[in-house]
Amino acid sequence: MKTQAKPNILLIYTGGTIGMMKDFETGALKAFNFKKLLQKIPELKQLDCEIETISFAKPIDSSNMSPDKWVQIATIIEEKYNDFDGFVILHGSDTMSYSASAMSFMLENLAKPVVFTGSQLPIGDLRTDAKENLITAIQIASLRHKGKPVIQEVCLYFEYKLYRGNRTTKISAEHFNAFTSPNYPPLAESGVHLNVNPNVILAKQSNKKLVVHKTLNDDVVIIKMFPGINENVLSAIMATPNLKGIVLETYGSGNAPTEDWFIQILKKAIKQGLQVVNVTQCSGGSVNMGQYETSTQLKNIGIISGKDITTEGAITKLMYLLGQNVSPTVFKTIFETALRGEMQ
Repeated sequence: MKTQAKPNILLIYTGGTIGMMKDFETGALKAFNFKKLLQKIPELKQLDCEIETISFAKPIDSSNMSPDKWVQIATIIEEKYNDFDGFVILHGSDTMSYSASAMSFMLENLAKPVVFTGSQLPIGDLRTDAKENLITAIQIASLRHKGKPVIQEVCLYFEYKLYRGNRTTKISAEHFNAFTSPNYPPLAESGVHLNVNPNVILAKQSNKKLVVHKTLNDDVVIIKMFPGINENVLSAIMATPNLKGIVLETYGSGNAPTEDWFIQILKKAIKQGLQVVNVTQCSGGSVNMGQYETSTQLKNIGIISGKDITTEGAITKLMYLLGQNVSPTVFKTIFETALRGEMQ
């Protein structure tokens, strides 16, 4: 990389509320021209970095986010990786935790910051949270210590807190503090000062070159347990053509019905090669199969423990590992191993 006085930051706009401005004549929201970013947010000039922008040709609502779009984001980072010191991805908040989780697995040997952010209100709104989120996300992506990036992982910044991306989940559709990281502390907090917690940021694992994985298998499903789930429904889901993996959201620490039909359906699915991951549907905590009788049978038939991973992390890790054609004999072991700090 060429020697430079200031860090180069690439702003990638995928779509979402943060990139909207209100047309004062019609009152309608329209996409913001990020080439005029400094005109609209002159405070960015105070940051000690150079900022360039790139946008999806057709910005999308995050409800339309898909593995193909994740590949598009990862490809931009891959192509621009040597030209920039950090990346800030502007994204709709609804699926941001899924995208941040997926990106963490797709970007192997990442040695630069990739910070997702967005907002609950448009950038031109009087009470917007967009400016603070954007300015601080760029500042975080610019942080350096002894010439190296302080953050070297995929993160999510929202409402004064920086989280590990694959540890987050969206908890509010209305409040500015829309995200939480239930099982892992914030990497940094913004107040009068920007305080980074060096004890929880992901240490660089090696000096290996960035590897971008672009093959994801979306033949997967999330099944949330509820009192009354029945044999016909579960059997129908299991019979889905080409289904390869299931994230099972169970009760508490990984508990599920002990009825014979339920166990037999799962046992048959696993025997046929389906990868079944057990995660808790609680907002926080960990799966601990075998702690109660209601999870002992799941452990015995070979269900994968998601430990304290989020549902967003579990489903994207499943897509990633299935896309890598991991051998069935080691799939369980690899899934239960932390690859990007997504579980403990």
